[in-house]
Amino acid sequence: MSQTEGARLFREAWIAGVRQHFPGEPKAGYVTPWEGTPEWERQAADSVYEQVRHFIEISGGHAARLSREQKSRFVATCWTAQMYQHFEDPKPGYVADWPELPEWQRETDADIFEVIQKSLG
Repeated sequence: MSQTEGARLFREAWIAGVRQHFPGEPKAGYVTPWEGTPEWERQAADSVYEQVRHFIEISGGHAARLSREQKSRFVATCWTAQMYQHFEDPKPGYVADWPELPEWQRETDADIFEVIQKSLG
Protein backbone atom coordinates (compact mmCIF):
# COMPACT_ATOMS: atom_id res chain seq x y z
CA MET A 1 0.00 0.00 0.00
CA SER A 2 1.38 3.42 -0.92
CA GLN A 3 1.81 6.16 1.67
CA THR A 4 -1.17 8.05 0.33
CA GLU A 5 -3.31 4.91 0.38
CA GLY A 6 -2.34 4.22 4.00
CA ALA A 7 -3.09 7.77 5.05
CA ARG A 8 -6.43 7.67 3.23
CA LEU A 9 -7.27 4.35 4.90
CA PHE A 10 -6.55 5.98 8.26
CA ARG A 11 -8.78 8.96 7.42
CA GLU A 12 -11.61 6.77 6.12
CA ALA A 13 -11.43 4.63 9.28
CA TRP A 14 -11.55 7.82 11.38
CA ILE A 15 -14.63 9.09 9.53
CA ALA A 16 -16.39 5.71 9.78
CA GLY A 17 -15.60 5.54 13.51
CA VAL A 18 -16.84 9.08 14.13
CA ARG A 19 -20.06 8.33 12.28
CA GLN A 20 -20.56 5.16 14.31
CA HIS A 21 -19.51 6.33 17.77
CA PHE A 22 -20.01 10.11 17.96
CA PRO A 23 -23.11 11.04 19.95
CA GLY A 24 -25.25 13.30 17.81
CA GLU A 25 -24.02 15.26 14.80
CA PRO A 26 -20.20 15.47 14.57
CA LYS A 27 -18.39 18.67 13.67
CA ALA A 28 -17.91 19.02 9.92
CA GLY A 29 -14.12 18.85 10.32
CA TYR A 30 -14.41 15.41 11.91
CA VAL A 31 -15.93 13.95 8.75
CA THR A 32 -14.30 16.03 6.03
CA PRO A 33 -13.37 13.73 3.13
CA TRP A 34 -9.72 13.21 2.20
CA GLU A 35 -9.83 15.82 -0.55
CA GLY A 36 -10.73 18.53 1.98
CA THR A 37 -8.35 17.40 4.70
CA PRO A 38 -5.57 19.93 5.50
CA GLU A 39 -2.03 18.94 4.52
CA TRP A 40 -0.78 18.76 8.13
CA GLU A 41 -3.58 16.32 8.93
CA ARG A 42 -2.79 14.20 5.88
CA GLN A 43 0.84 14.03 6.99
CA ALA A 44 -0.19 13.10 10.53
CA ALA A 45 -2.55 10.40 9.22
CA ASP A 46 0.27 8.97 7.12
CA SER A 47 2.70 8.93 10.04
CA VAL A 48 0.26 7.25 12.41
CA TYR A 49 -0.76 4.72 9.76
CA GLU A 50 2.91 3.85 9.26
CA GLN A 51 3.53 3.54 13.02
CA VAL A 52 0.56 1.21 13.47
CA ARG A 53 1.48 -0.81 10.38
CA HIS A 54 5.07 -1.22 11.54
CA PHE A 55 4.01 -2.10 15.08
CA ILE A 56 1.68 -4.81 13.78
CA GLU A 57 4.35 -6.19 11.46
CA ILE A 58 7.13 -6.35 14.04
CA SER A 59 4.77 -8.05 16.50
CA GLY A 60 4.68 -11.00 14.12
CA GLY A 61 0.91 -10.78 14.03
CA HIS A 62 0.58 -10.93 17.80
CA ALA A 63 -0.69 -7.35 18.04
CA ALA A 64 -4.07 -8.90 17.22
CA ARG A 65 -4.08 -10.18 20.80
CA LEU A 66 -4.09 -6.67 22.25
CA SER A 67 -7.28 -5.47 23.90
CA ARG A 68 -9.33 -2.76 22.20
CA GLU A 69 -8.12 -0.39 24.92
CA GLN A 70 -4.47 -1.17 24.16
CA LYS A 71 -5.06 -0.68 20.43
CA SER A 72 -6.84 2.60 21.08
CA ARG A 73 -4.12 3.85 23.42
CA PHE A 74 -1.46 3.12 20.81
CA VAL A 75 -3.25 5.08 18.10
CA ALA A 76 -3.99 7.96 20.48
CA THR A 77 -0.37 8.18 21.63
CA CYS A 78 0.94 8.16 18.06
CA TRP A 79 -1.56 10.90 17.15
CA THR A 80 -0.57 13.01 20.15
CA ALA A 81 3.08 12.90 19.07
CA GLN A 82 2.00 14.17 15.64
CA MET A 83 0.14 17.08 17.21
CA TYR A 84 3.34 18.13 18.97
CA GLN A 85 5.21 17.82 15.69
CA HIS A 86 2.74 19.92 13.70
CA PHE A 87 1.83 22.56 16.31
CA GLU A 88 4.13 24.60 18.54
CA ASP A 89 1.39 25.00 21.15
CA PRO A 90 -1.39 22.48 20.38
CA LYS A 91 -4.86 22.86 21.85
CA PRO A 92 -5.21 20.82 25.06
CA GLY A 93 -7.85 18.61 23.42
CA TYR A 94 -5.36 17.69 20.67
CA VAL A 95 -2.89 16.29 23.21
CA ALA A 96 -5.18 14.99 25.96
CA ASP A 97 -4.07 11.74 27.56
CA TRP A 98 -6.13 8.68 26.65
CA PRO A 99 -8.26 8.59 29.85
CA GLU A 100 -9.38 12.17 29.16
CA LEU A 101 -10.51 11.43 25.60
CA PRO A 102 -14.24 11.07 25.03
CA GLU A 103 -15.52 7.51 24.71
CA TRP A 104 -16.39 7.99 21.02
CA GLN A 105 -12.78 8.96 20.26
CA ARG A 106 -11.33 6.03 22.19
CA GLU A 107 -13.61 3.65 20.28
CA THR A 108 -12.75 5.31 16.96
CA ASP A 109 -9.02 4.95 17.67
CA ALA A 110 -9.46 1.23 18.39
CA ASP A 111 -11.41 0.89 15.14
CA ILE A 112 -8.57 2.58 13.24
CA PHE A 113 -6.05 0.09 14.60
CA GLU A 114 -8.30 -2.82 13.65
CA VAL A 115 -8.93 -1.47 10.13
CA ILE A 116 -5.19 -1.16 9.55
CA GLN A 117 -4.68 -4.63 10.98
CA LYS A 118 -7.27 -6.13 8.61
CA SER A 119 -5.75 -4.31 5.65
CA LEU A 120 -2.46 -6.10 6.27
CA GLY A 121 -4.09 -9.52 5.97
